[in-house]
Amino acid sequence: MTGPAIRVLCVDDHRLMREGIVRVVGLQPDMTVVAQASDGEEAVEQFLQHRPDVVLMDLQLPRVNGLHAIRAIRHAQPDARIIVLTMYAGDEDIYRALQAGAAGYLLKDTVPEDLVRVIREVHAGQLAIPPDVAATLASRAKQPALTLRELQVLELLATGKRNKEIAADLGISSDTARAHIKSIFVKFNVHDRTAALAEALRRGIIHIG
Repeated sequence: MTGPAIRVLCVDDHRLMREGIVRVVGLQPDMTVVAQASDGEEAVEQFLQHRPDVVLMDLQLPRVNGLHAIRAIRHAQPDARIIVLTMYAGDEDIYRALQAGAAGYLLKDTVPEDLVRVIREVHAGQLAIPPDVAATLASRAKQPALTLRELQVLELLATGKRNKEIAADLGISSDTARAHIKSIFVKFNVHDRTAALAEALRRGIIHIG
């Protein structure tokens, strides 16, 4: 090691996962975990306290989710270097994370060697996106994008609400709500609500639970 160790903040709501990451990082001569957090709110607090070089951020977190934490950290320090380490493999998950300011995106089945390599790459100022993640992101560009209103309708569909209830919640007519739902079906190339919700979950456009 020729310079100071890369200082890492590990954010994950599962203690076992955090301890595994600490062990992997701790075996490297050029990096060390300086802090841990189990939710998004704590992640921001630990970042502000320790100012780590690299943040490993899960997306599915209690209280404040990973996307909001990324935005808050980047707001506090625009050049913060954040790597998403998650089980979410949907194209929308990846897109939203990168839009929020993540510089890397890894799935939790990543081998340790790839994790430490990506930490070094992001620390060096590189964008680190594995080929399979890049391919998933590229497929998103070929998909018709949902409008903001269609996203709102989709989220209400996921709660089990019917057309009249959706219309009432959004302050629109039942015919307009029906038109939005039809547009979602067309964009997803499906023919019913169940299939639409399955596609939205697969792509990470919505999450349940």
